[in-house]
Amino acid sequence: MMRFWIDDQQIEAQTSSTILEAALSAGIRIPTLCHHPALEPYGSCRLCTVEIEKNGKKRFVTSCNYPVEDGLVVRTATPAVLDIRRMIAELLLSRCPKEKQIQDLASEYGVIEPRFKLGEEKCILCGLCCRVCGEMVGVFAINFQNRGTDRSVGAPYGELSEDCIACGACSLVCPTSAISAQRNIFPLTAEDIIRIEEEHLSGERDADLGVCSELFAARTEIQGQDGGVVTSLLARCLDKGVIDAAVVVYQKENNGGRAAAVDDIEGVIKAKGTKYVRVSALAPLIDALRGGKRRVAVVGTPCQIRVIRKLEQLDYFKDEFPDAEIFLVGLFCFESFDYRRLRDHAKGLLGIDIEDADKIQIAKGRYIATLDGMEHSCSVRELENDIREGCRFCGDLVSRLADISIGSVGSAEGYSSVIVRSEKGKKLLDWLSFCREKAVREDIVKLARMKRRNADRNLERIRKGM
Repeated sequence: MMRFWIDDQQIEAQTSSTILEAALSAGIRIPTLCHHPALEPYGSCRLCTVEIEKNGKKRFVTSCNYPVEDGLVVRTATPAVLDIRRMIAELLLSRCPKEKQIQDLASEYGVIEPRFKLGEEKCILCGLCCRVCGEMVGVFAINFQNRGTDRSVGAPYGELSEDCIACGACSLVCPTSAISAQRNIFPLTAEDIIRIEEEHLSGERDADLGVCSELFAARTEIQGQDGGVVTSLLARCLDKGVIDAAVVVYQKENNGGRAAAVDDIEGVIKAKGTKYVRVSALAPLIDALRGGKRRVAVVGTPCQIRVIRKLEQLDYFKDEFPDAEIFLVGLFCFESFDYRRLRDHAKGLLGIDIEDADKIQIAKGRYIATLDGMEHSCSVRELENDIREGCRFCGDLVSRLADISIGSVGSAEGYSSVIVRSEKGKKLLDWLSFCREKAVREDIVKLARMKRRNADRNLERIRKGM
């Protein structure tokens, strides 16, 4: 234990503690903007600056990343420290004059009107969003760009994010309204979801399954994944001109999968089967729209569906593609894998290279690869370390924002469970010939609740700073 002083109060703290952590534990307030207990200290906002005295020498340090030391004397509110914070508050207010938290901070330090030219920014460049995306969610969809006065936060090169899963962790930690104003990352708020449901979906609202007008099990003539419904649906709708392109995922050597827009039945058939890896559907969708396609179906996991729904809400997307009609075919997904890790690990467990497999499926808690008619399997729990980190923050099993959702849970072998959620979903289904059976709602709900609990628990860690 370390013994030292903060504002004339003797404090004991663990050797690994920072001054800020020790102060907070002792009930001593030090203001911060860029600090979050669940993330590594960063020290960018400088608001937590304190004065320390050691061996008779004084200096200023950021308390969030300065370790405690025996005999250290810390002062949190000297006139010089308050002057530093006042200047920081004034600079922030001049940059973000309309942000309430910055207004409150400035008011606390007596700053009414900044002396500097007022800006119109929302982002204070604290880095919390970038760090939570990388350190906790493990996606690294956003980061800082440029330097100096041009420094900003966004996806690489200012393009649409290829990796954002719309989990909302960035907006959860953002101290201002900056994240909601970003054009190339896609956190979804509760208000966003309600607006999307009201605008795009129709049916009864189910607490576990989302908006739902029909739930049943189906099987088609095409031998695809389970009932072959997705493949048959796309092929039939292309044939009848209901859609003029579909974004699907192909197996890709050494990478697990790649998304592409196809406009023929042969292209759809080649892509049949679930890959259990996440790839971006954004780029091929945008390319298809810019190439003149106007009725495009996108097959995606819940996180991909959320990203595209958020994209549809943005003014610049509506302005560029005012006549686009996008059909979202959502897949049931409990989790997806990092393909490189999975391939290496599964080879040892299964005794085959999954890249050679004729079919991959997950059923009853087992990962099953079929090669030359023989099944090779292992427990999904054995692949825990191969799961993409971001999946732990996704609470959507059934692609709640899709026009139609399809998956194997809740249906007999050889069938797929189908949830119809919108008029667009019905329009796609109208052209499909299939055998219809009853789906077991309870099985789907059980797994959906489990995934929701897992995500809530992980997001709560961010809220509480665990």
